[in-house]
Amino acid sequence: MAGHKIAHATLKGPNIVKEKTIGLVLGLATGGLWKMHHWNEQRKLRTFYNLLENDEISVVAEE
Repeated sequence: MAGHKIAHATLKGPNIVKEKTIGLVLGLATGGLWKMHHWNEQRKLRTFYNLLENDEISVVAEE
């Protein structure tokens, strides 16, 4: 009886271009989300201080 061939996975080295591309895309996406969050927080603070400066709100509790 003839021996059966077993398919073995061939190990290849890392694909540097693919890994760098994936890292770059993930880094840019994460950085973009972080910047959007940061801009949103700045907008909230700017709005708060503008309202405070224009006496539309107060941080002192009314009695």
